[in-house]
Amino acid sequence: MTPRVGVVVPAAGRGERLGGGVPKALRQLAGRPMLVHTVAALTAAELVSQIVVAAPPTLVEVVGRLLGPDVKVLPGGAERVDSVRGALRVLDDDIRVVLVHDAARPLTPPSLVDAVASAVLAGAPAVIPVLPLADTVKEIDADGMVVRTPPRDGLRAVQTPQGFRREVIEAAYARHEDDGVPVTDDAGLAERLGVPVTTVPGADEAFKVTRPADLVFAEAMLARRLAESSRGPAS
Repeated sequence: MTPRVGVVVPAAGRGERLGGGVPKALRQLAGRPMLVHTVAALTAAELVSQIVVAAPPTLVEVVGRLLGPDVKVLPGGAERVDSVRGALRVLDDDIRVVLVHDAARPLTPPSLVDAVASAVLAGAPAVIPVLPLADTVKEIDADGMVVRTPPRDGLRAVQTPQGFRREVIEAAYARHEDDGVPVTDDAGLAERLGVPVTTVPGADEAFKVTRPADLVFAEAMLARRLAESSRGPAS
């Protein structure tokens, strides 16, 4: 029997850069809260067995009604790491593979979710989706002066979902609870344990909605998807 896969979605952030006066995950996108699109993509993935969402504490009931009874919703924490840690504690006992996915990536293809889960199921302890960088990257100092230009060939932009064996992500968060060292993604916590992190190709559609322009772009992509689906397969 294939081990069960659970997805943790931290969705309690305020999203101040996006504006709008509501939590980022609940901003409207094509007439529905962004979180609804995100969870729909996760639900469509073939390998996902359980979804746990960490919602804004005052909106747990609202989010629960939006997402339906098949999604477990709990109050999120003050920081993203607090939300993920709390969600890990309520996953079903038989979940062996854990994916952590940003609520603000509403157009992530279900195929990417399955690709990350499949890589963990095949034996990788930690897996991240990545894309080549389109822009040149500069390292600068505290005064804003360029220190060096790292070769772009060895650099990648990281997306979510990021996948882990359950024991790996739980150990990573246990260590973080002890030392609190800042990290920018969950794979960074696994790296600090010395766990090797495997990469799989990411997807352009899995971009993160952070600023108002991202929301406009997401709306345009959704409109294109709708137009393509209404035309049906080419004859």
